[in-house]
Amino acid sequence: MNAFAQAQSAYAPASSPTRTARSAEYEVIARISYRIKKAIKTDDFKSLAEALYENNKLWTALAVDCADDRNTLPDDLRASIISLSIFVQKHMHKVLMKEESAVPLLEINAMILRGLKQEGSAQ
Repeated sequence: MNAFAQAQSAYAPASSPTRTARSAEYEVIARISYRIKKAIKTDDFKSLAEALYENNKLWTALAVDCADDRNTLPDDLRASIISLSIFVQKHMHKVLMKEESAVPLLEINAMILRGLKQEGSAQ
């Protein structure tokens, strides 16, 4: 490849749009929520447990990120996300013990998706 071709490919527009961290978070939460919803609808406990495991990993990662002093979110929002993470983990255990429904977990994820969508449209 000659220098002109290299320069042209280096400065050519990307073939796919750049994803923001917010859009990536939205996609992950939406995908996990879909899996939980589908497992509930089909009454597939194994699939529900797998989806809840992924949801737990997500919420653990969110809590760890919010606990980091370098996180630029407002302190009250960070504290709320950490509190939600604790609730999600406790509630997940109750769902796995068949003591509670997974619907509140879907509602929490939907609330976060709405927030991500609103913040994303404001930019």
